[in-house]
Amino acid sequence: MNIILLGAPGAGKGTQARYLVEDRGMVQLSTGDMLREAKDSGTEMGNVVAEVMAKGQLVTDEIVIGLIREKLETVKANGFIFDGFPRTLAQADALAALLQAEGQTLDAVVEMAVDDEALVQRITARSTCGSCGEVYNDITKPIPADGKCAKCGGTEFKRRADDNEDSLRTRLMEYYKKTSPLIGYYYAKGKLTRIDGLGEINDVRAAIGRVLDK
Repeated sequence: MNIILLGAPGAGKGTQARYLVEDRGMVQLSTGDMLREAKDSGTEMGNVVAEVMAKGQLVTDEIVIGLIREKLETVKANGFIFDGFPRTLAQADALAALLQAEGQTLDAVVEMAVDDEALVQRITARSTCGSCGEVYNDITKPIPADGKCAKCGGTEFKRRADDNEDSLRTRLMEYYKKTSPLIGYYYAKGKLTRIDGLGEINDVRAAIGRVLDK
């Protein structure tokens, strides 16, 4: 099963992708992670990525599609979670063509819908464990009183530099301009299901599970 998690910055896509990896043995294909991995891999594609990044240029859609193709062809998994790709209609078309060429399908697109104001409040209070990436929130899920991560026992926590209101609103505007058209695109293809992305983490986890088990 191959799926896309759609949603505004901070909607919780990364957190839910990690649960899908744990629960279902899927593989998360994060654009950022793939680029960093490729840059250090020494492969032909990796050398292309390294050269582009060294020049400070933007990585093309063709390069990202090439990295995804490598994963589809070499990684054994119970399905893939596309995280951070596609971001545009052109990328969605490119991904559809790639999946068809590889004899695979896109089985579901889950839109994690959010309210902007509630999202701003949530994200500006967010921090993560520096060891395992577990997400905490000053309001809804504070760091344990003993100062240790409940998942791994780590004691170092960090906040993203861009987890502030001005930066988040800029990222939201970019999302609405470029990525939100994908909602209509996948709805027209009969792939889209909308869930409440601002519910409790385990409620969102269960809602995604119900979508995938249809």
